[in-house]
Amino acid sequence: MSLGINDIDAVMLALPPGIDPDLLRAFVLVAEGGSVTRAAERVGRTQSAVSMQMKRLEDTLGRPLLARTPRGLAPTPHGVWLLERARTLLAVNDEIVTGFRAPPLIGQVRLGAPDDYALRWLPKILARFAETHPAVEVEVVCVNSSALAKQLLDGEVDLALLTEGNERRGLEVEPLWRGPLLWVGSATHPVHRAEPLPLALSHAGCTWRTAACEALERAGRRHRVAYTSQTQTGCFAIVLAGLAVTVSTPATLPDGLVWMGEADGLPPLPETGLYLARGAAAEDSPAAEALRGRIIAGFREAV
Repeated sequence: MSLGINDIDAVMLALPPGIDPDLLRAFVLVAEGGSVTRAAERVGRTQSAVSMQMKRLEDTLGRPLLARTPRGLAPTPHGVWLLERARTLLAVNDEIVTGFRAPPLIGQVRLGAPDDYALRWLPKILARFAETHPAVEVEVVCVNSSALAKQLLDGEVDLALLTEGNERRGLEVEPLWRGPLLWVGSATHPVHRAEPLPLALSHAGCTWRTAACEALERAGRRHRVAYTSQTQTGCFAIVLAGLAVTVSTPATLPDGLVWMGEADGLPPLPETGLYLARGAAAEDSPAAEALRGRIIAGFREAV
């Protein structure tokens, strides 16, 4: 869950006075690694020092935060509640410190994203990035993942969100999200009952197109790619007209579109993944690296 500035202010005011961010940081490391020893190694302290930090934090909050399990230390129910909020507060703390200590970043970053990813994920990420790096100009390029992978290799964009299956040798990739691929149909036109089933999909070689066609073939459902579009918006427009069905990752659908599945005679689809890729042009760009870090943090908060 992502918190706004007012939410963060409310949480910070609700905390006991004088709570040390270092205690929260040590708690997050222990909770994530399941071990005081591993946490101590990461912060360069002794095991006993980190153990004392955990005791101070539990004494301050008045609740046990960690419990020993066969697999190591794990957060208690109160610890789980704190873990999510501690990550958010530490991210804000680090942004504040960096914003005052580091010289302001300037320059331009070229960020690529398919249109559906741009609309769903980027608004909050770019807003947060602009708060801490207002002098950086971000150019957003919206084309499909296959084209973006080529642009990364050619040095035409610095960073890009890519659908799984579009990774290329020479690109550094970071997994951001994984989830289901779902059918999308018209709320008013029963086109999903047509034989053969008309589809609105992207270009040949698109991983979503391949997944949809293979699922229908396994199910013995006759189909044809009746319409193609390089953007999700284009596919949605065709489906809204009652001319075909398409596929998408979970998102807020425009009015007139609905999710469909086995109850509608459509076979299940596989999961898909989303990656952040960095091209060689971004390796020596502090601005690109800062945006890369904000994107990764933004997905972790949202997911």
